[in-house]
Amino acid sequence: MNNVKIVYATKTKHSKKIAMALAQALNVQAADIASKPNIGTADLLFIASGIYGGTSLPSLLEFAESLDRENIQKVVFLTSSVKKTQGQDAVRKILEEKGIPVVDEIHCQGSFLFMKFGHPNKSDIAEAIESSLKIINR
Repeated sequence: MNNVKIVYATKTKHSKKIAMALAQALNVQAADIASKPNIGTADLLFIASGIYGGTSLPSLLEFAESLDRENIQKVVFLTSSVKKTQGQDAVRKILEEKGIPVVDEIHCQGSFLFMKFGHPNKSDIAEAIESSLKIINR
């Protein structure tokens, strides 16, 4: 897969760490959605973000609304959360309504205050990178 892009939305910098590690592994740039990046086209778009108060960041929802099926072929979420069962359901719904398939969601252990403190750690991030590379090589 040639045209892979990575974006992230973060409050705690955890998702940035994950996105930057994947970007380094793929030798591409990762963009903060807060900078309103122009993604252009992507065969596969990785979206790294956390779950805050049980849901996605409003800026991530806004970003998802801006995406176009003509430009984005597939999406994979890299989700950092305290509970690995929480996902980017609201973003998934927006993308699927636009006809943009979400092909996978990789959960990376996150932390909040003292819950799961120290996560994501190097091992968590390495696991997320390995899972991402498997998706790319499918």
